[in-house]
Amino acid sequence: MQALKNQKISLKEKDVIVITHVAVSKAEGNVVNLDEVSPSKKAWEIAKKTEKDPALVEIILRESKEIVRMRRNSIITEHNNGMVCANAGIDRSNIKGERNVVLLPNDANASARKIKQELETMTDCNLAIIISDTHGRPLRKGEINVTIGVAGIKPIRDRRGEKDLFGYVLRMKQTAIADELASAAELVIGQANEGIPAAIIRGYNYQISENVSANELARPKEKDLFRQKSS
Repeated sequence: MQALKNQKISLKEKDVIVITHVAVSKAEGNVVNLDEVSPSKKAWEIAKKTEKDPALVEIILRESKEIVRMRRNSIITEHNNGMVCANAGIDRSNIKGERNVVLLPNDANASARKIKQELETMTDCNLAIIISDTHGRPLRKGEINVTIGVAGIKPIRDRRGEKDLFGYVLRMKQTAIADELASAAELVIGQANEGIPAAIIRGYNYQISENVSANELARPKEKDLFRQKSS
């Protein structure tokens, strides 16, 4: 709220606030110094194969349910929260200290709900909160921002059953609204030295929902063709 006051910005009804996970994790103390980590035997073995820091690999293993893919300088894992991402979402950028790394929030959805509650109490407005992270994509170059925590907004717009311009009934159309908003906000927030931890999206008529989770955006493992062995 102090940042809003300093910039003379007032939140309005149905504003969407997109916040980087690094800002949230720092506030929650989810920072680890790699010099204080003792790598396990498994971490050393993987570090040798991937040419990564053994201490970093150890933290990746602790934060992950399983390793999905692994090669030189690349470890793709399923995070403990169910999200598949590189290095368990551990971030080495935008953190002071060469050996410090930022982990994902322990429960990004809970963090989003807490922020939402506090801001709504202060502003008396219905708000939506998105906690974002930068992710690569398996079939396209470049990184985009996606949602890892959400509150107050339905993350997916299910358009199945609606008709298109020519009367065709949509059967597969589900739009990842929260991810699209997170990526739009990244154009303001940036990914490097911009120093902007959050952005406000105003004017988007989203569907308000309280019982939501960013896990809705994750494809179930049994339906993920990239994690299944080819027959």
